Amino acid sequence: MGNAQDIIQSLARSAAMMPQEEMLEIAKKKGALYIGIPKETSFQENRVALTPEAVHVLVGNGHEVVIETNAGIASNFQDKDYSEAGARIAYSVEDVYKANVIIKVEPPSLQEIDMMQHKQTIISALQLSTQNAEYVKKLMEKRVIAVAFDFIKDDEGIFPIVRSMSEIAGNTAMLIAAEYLSNVNNGQGLMLGGISGVAPTEVVIIGAGTVGQFATRAALGLGASVKIFDNSIYKLRRLQNQLGTRLFTSVLQPTELSKALQNADVVVGAIRAPQGRTPCVVTEQMVSDMKAGSVIVDVSIDQGGCFETSKVTSHTNPVFRKYGVIHYCVPNIASRVARTASYALSNVLTPIMIEMGEEGGIDNFIRKHKGLRSGVYIYNGILTNKYLGETFNFAYKDLDLLIAAF
Repeated sequence: MGNAQDIIQSLARSAAMMPQEEMLEIAKKKGALYIGIPKETSFQENRVALTPEAVHVLVGNGHEVVIETNAGIASNFQDKDYSEAGARIAYSVEDVYKANVIIKVEPPSLQEIDMMQHKQTIISALQLSTQNAEYVKKLMEKRVIAVAFDFIKDDEGIFPIVRSMSEIAGNTAMLIAAEYLSNVNNGQGLMLGGISGVAPTEVVIIGAGTVGQFATRAALGLGASVKIFDNSIYKLRRLQNQLGTRLFTSVLQPTELSKALQNADVVVGAIRAPQGRTPCVVTEQMVSDMKAGSVIVDVSIDQGGCFETSKVTSHTNPVFRKYGVIHYCVPNIASRVARTASYALSNVLTPIMIEMGEEGGIDNFIRKHKGLRSGVYIYNGILTNKYLGETFNFAYKDLDLLIAAF
């Protein structure tokens, strides 16, 4: 009996010394979010904030998602796609606005603000240039936390949603220009780019940011001759380094710009103002001196436009002619390719939602995520955006001080 016990003890000691499988603690979820996605009601807004794939990930992480029926239809996502991903389909917008976190693309309308609840979180675009005092006041009265996703920064200090939409706008701008140069749309009958033995089309791009970069890539890929203007030498140098080729670049000197515009077949306005309205750098006289049948694509129209002759158009009636020059001034070019744009939005918003849940909600997430704080413009009903405060003469407070007090 004693020998058997010794053998068992010896085996136990040997087993204890053998390499053991590491037992990792499974982290418990700190907070489940209740996310609502209403159908976009703004004119010709075709995007949806989250794709079915994004909803599947969120539901798999323990969050609840309710989406208004047909919210994704303009991006070719069906209700069935969302329900199979785990979302609940709501047949009234009021039902959606019972969620704790509302995610949408366009800023909420005054009617949608009326449906909001106190202490609710709304994540959407802000579109500073289109807001008025009544709009901001109504949001403040609801005591919501309002986050402008176009002002959220990532770990590198970049605005990821603005960059994604700018990449889309830059590529799409050149495709649009190609359409209106053709005979099909009563253009000059030119092919954007060039072929052997035929002079390439002349493209002028005003702005060397992300839109300008991707518009330049598209134009060069088609064989066009490109000239780029920007007041930032750093941006011009960076663009040349990114493209790996020598280009005509210039600061925004009126005489040089006017000369380039006179020879241009396509001009893309791609200036983005940090806040407020885009500076108008192309005068009416400059436009009148351009070739008849040339094409202007004013991507900056979202912030007011950088051409003196620009006026807002729509996807239904996208162009007008002035001085014989075709003007395309549709805000929200990304809605033209809504499915691609919706995926781009989801790629940024989904990780934010997951991390927000892991932090136990929006308040803790704001405290720990400096990039998200840059997008908060109303915190529990208190205005925190300096530009809005100064524009409408509203009192505003520093967000960092507020979160320390709450």
